[in-house]
Amino acid sequence: MARGKIQIKKIENSTNRQVTYSKRRNGLFKKANELTVLCDAKVSIIMVSCTEKLHEYISPSITTKQFFDQYQKASGIDLWNSHYEKMQEELRQLKDVNTNLRRQIRLGDCLENVGFEELLDLERESQEAVYIIRERKLKVIGNKLETCKKKVRSAQDVYKKLMHEFDIRGEDPQYGLIEDAGEYEALYGYPPHMAAAPRILTLRLQPNHPNDLHAAASDLTTYALLG
Repeated sequence: MARGKIQIKKIENSTNRQVTYSKRRNGLFKKANELTVLCDAKVSIIMVSCTEKLHEYISPSITTKQFFDQYQKASGIDLWNSHYEKMQEELRQLKDVNTNLRRQIRLGDCLENVGFEELLDLERESQEAVYIIRERKLKVIGNKLETCKKKVRSAQDVYKKLMHEFDIRGEDPQYGLIEDAGEYEALYGYPPHMAAAPRILTLRLQPNHPNDLHAAASDLTTYALLG
């Protein structure tokens, strides 16, 4: 049963298009190889797919350069002349860039043939460059200095707050000094509700219990020295 005629147009489905490309490419390369063997022909095929992949075939009896040399000889077209001229132009541009860079690096060696006006222009440009660099450095130093001043002011504020709290505690009788030290004994302890924070407690002994620290809780008056 004969196959139906296929309409030659772009295959919209990307998967079908890639499959068709792969099958027909292999068929084309097979035909080229048969032509090379049967007819002793020199065949070269270069293909680039829609995915930018390169596929090529060339007869085993010849190289790619030899093939293009024969093509130039047979067609009378120089394929390499334009490419060579383009490479020469790129080389000339690179040499100019290299020369300019060397001139900038070795500026002192190029001042022998410089005129007076050019020297004045060079001096003015140097002064302007130095001024710009100095302004940038001063700006950076000023920013760092301002940052340090802010840190100092912040530390001073913290110090003032701490001193203020210290003065308030000094004025509070709860934190005052003990005048009659003979009636008090200090010990380190942990309050029941703050087991992890040590505090200093003072225990005032009643006259009827001068040396008994195990007296009843009602006989003791406790004052917190440190919060």
